[in-house]
Amino acid sequence: MLIHLSLILASKSPRRQELMSLMGLNFRVVLKEVDESYPEHLSPEEVAVYISEKKAKAFDAELGEEVVITADTIVAVGKEILGKPADEADAFRMLNLLSGKTHQVITGVSVLHRHTLYSFYDVTEVAVNTLTEEEIRYYIETCKPFDKAGAYGIQEWFGLAAIKSISGSYTNVVGLPTERLYQALKAL
Repeated sequence: MLIHLSLILASKSPRRQELMSLMGLNFRVVLKEVDESYPEHLSPEEVAVYISEKKAKAFDAELGEEVVITADTIVAVGKEILGKPADEADAFRMLNLLSGKTHQVITGVSVLHRHTLYSFYDVTEVAVNTLTEEEIRYYIETCKPFDKAGAYGIQEWFGLAAIKSISGSYTNVVGLPTERLYQALKAL
């Protein structure tokens, strides 16, 4: 259906790459180093879009007919943004903060085509069961969630045992709201 598009996925995330493949999209992965800092006054939704757009704009000068897809996923507990944990202690702090609470997973997505940038975000509410210290340590030791926003992957033990419920897109929590992305690509 969308096989006529020449797509670049600007993400090293194996989860995003797998989701794009499952969508039947032909793409190649191209990476650029981008500073992921952001102004402190932005809301969590604005942060996800801001970083996604920074990643896309890094490609603007060199594009022909290709379509660049970038994304940034964050976890928010209230106004606190949880990115990727710096180390084991940071991962423990994040998971302990999420324990017994509902948080938001927000993914900003940008689609750049012919120097036109289209961006959106998706929000999924995730409720987490109360976890013991032993459960949190087990998860960190077995799954090493250091490359994941909020220090967890829904497709791992955490999603199978610790998540009580989600409201919204499952693929958004994995790292790419495929339903919304598909509609954006169709609009091209």
